[in-house]
Amino acid sequence: MLLETIHSPADLRRLDKSQLSQLASELRDFVIKSVSHTGGHLSSNLGTIELTVALHYVYDTPHDRIVWDVGHQTYAHKILTGRREGMAKLRQWSGIAGFPRRDESEYDTFGTAHSSTSISAALGMAIAARRKGEERKVVAVIGDGAMSAGMAFEALNNAGALGTDLLVILNDNDMSISEPVGALNNYLARLLSGRVYNYVRRGGKEVLARLPPVAELAKRWEEHMKGMVLPGTLFEEFGFNYIGPIDGHDLDNLVKTLSNVKQLPGAQLLHVITRKGHGYARAEQDPILYHGVTKFDPEVGIVPKPAGKPTYTQVFGDWLCDMAKRDTRLIGITPAMREGSGMVRFSNEYAERYFDVGIAEQHAVTFAAGLACEGMKPVVAIYSTFLQRAYDQLIHDVVLQNLAVMFAIDRGGIVGADGPTHAGSFDLTYLRCLPNTTVMTPADENECRQMLYTAFTLDTPSAVRYPRGSGPGAAIQNEMRALAIGKGELRRETKRRTQRIAILAFGSMLHPALAAGEEIDAMVANMRFVKPIDIELIEWLAKANDYLVTVEENVVAGGAGSAVAEALAELGIVVPMLHLGLPDKFIDHGDPALLLSKCGLDAKGIAASIVARFGARLVEAPVASIAPLKMAARPAAKA
Repeated sequence: MLLETIHSPADLRRLDKSQLSQLASELRDFVIKSVSHTGGHLSSNLGTIELTVALHYVYDTPHDRIVWDVGHQTYAHKILTGRREGMAKLRQWSGIAGFPRRDESEYDTFGTAHSSTSISAALGMAIAARRKGEERKVVAVIGDGAMSAGMAFEALNNAGALGTDLLVILNDNDMSISEPVGALNNYLARLLSGRVYNYVRRGGKEVLARLPPVAELAKRWEEHMKGMVLPGTLFEEFGFNYIGPIDGHDLDNLVKTLSNVKQLPGAQLLHVITRKGHGYARAEQDPILYHGVTKFDPEVGIVPKPAGKPTYTQVFGDWLCDMAKRDTRLIGITPAMREGSGMVRFSNEYAERYFDVGIAEQHAVTFAAGLACEGMKPVVAIYSTFLQRAYDQLIHDVVLQNLAVMFAIDRGGIVGADGPTHAGSFDLTYLRCLPNTTVMTPADENECRQMLYTAFTLDTPSAVRYPRGSGPGAAIQNEMRALAIGKGELRRETKRRTQRIAILAFGSMLHPALAAGEEIDAMVANMRFVKPIDIELIEWLAKANDYLVTVEENVVAGGAGSAVAEALAELGIVVPMLHLGLPDKFIDHGDPALLLSKCGLDAKGIAASIVARFGARLVEAPVASIAPLKMAARPAAKA
């Protein structure tokens, strides 16, 4: 097999061009087989096989830089750059990442996973090369979806104005290859990228520049002629020479065109049409289903699993539809995450109130603010890690104006295989410092539903932050009731009379905290609200116990535990404390349960940390857990 002889792009470049199609076929088969065993992103990677082969064949990587946008189309890139064997542990603990990482390979020139960064980064690299006097080519590969973000256009605007040598490849995979992308367009692409055409084009402009009226006429003629046959006028206005569109699965034409473009000076944009899932019929027919997959049999395809416990995402999706039925002011907004955020049903049942704004988180938030100004009740469904991209809009456009925008924040905390780029590690920290904002963390599925309703009833900014996947399996009450704002609850009493310990748990950490409480016989509180924090409950727990422990699936720095400490400082109460949460480092990819264990945030880890800090002893026999208690049932404070 050819693929087994490729250990680096240098090996690839030694092949005859006639062998590339065979290599691409073997590469596609390998990706399908590999991902079927590990899970990962499939359809997007199948769509860029030929493009990846052509890029590494034409360009002298890693000396020449290739910057991939988002990064979930880089499996072929990883395989061709010496990581074929590493694919066996793709996205697993101690294995290779699912996205480009600079510390993983010199061929990964820029770490990515969030969209629309490639052109900016590539421009920076091109300018740096020019400043250092280095002869190197720089290529940014960006998908049509990522082009919906404003950052991509900011970079295009800057790059075109600078006239830097830079190639942007627009990987357009939102359509099948149809008649316009055939022999004529391939011919035009080769013509427009050829030296003769560009020499004549530049020479003609120089001559005609001496005759201003004629020069203007020639310029308009060129623009209109290209605009008539090519969809590149917009990019030409940005200062790019537009080439394409060409068939992204035609290796021979890709190599020829890239070879021509490589010789051109200035900013170039090559429009390439690909098809997600190309070469695997099931993925072609349903690229969304096969975008991110778990293990599956390639011969059978993805088999729907029996319905189990509802995920928090499903709880949100059902609540959204139920709430929309009750209140016509509800508007649902997502930045290109309809499936991931659980909005498919809503988009079908309430299409006129559903807005997918594309990969444009900043716009999504300010769009919601505008809706709120006019009395609508916008609900922004967004991943924790993606809300970071719209932090200025959150502060300036929503919170400063105290607008009733509700944020349903999915993927709070550890996310698993996608790794640190997608982990929601920081949201409690960056949300709780904002005035006017209510921040809630549900401990189970039913509490999530009730908190969503509670947030929607507020006339101020609000956020409900929940983890990825399923909860503990709590029964969900269809009836919605608003929770008391800023009030937690006691979930476990203690039989200790000395060395009394209270664990203050936030959100997903309640159930491991309850299990740890059984091990060391500790009092456990479900805090529910990060902001406003339950000061009354904190004061009572501090006076009733010798030690306080806070537990959260968020970084310790500035998180919910910090809110507890600040509240106690304000009250003038001094009590020994232990703050447990995510450490001050990025958590690598792997199984979520394994990652939580390594962070000491499972029941065993929580108990062990408390024992190590306070010398608490494990109880020999489990102490019966006590149902939620009312304030009146709380024990008297310590003497």
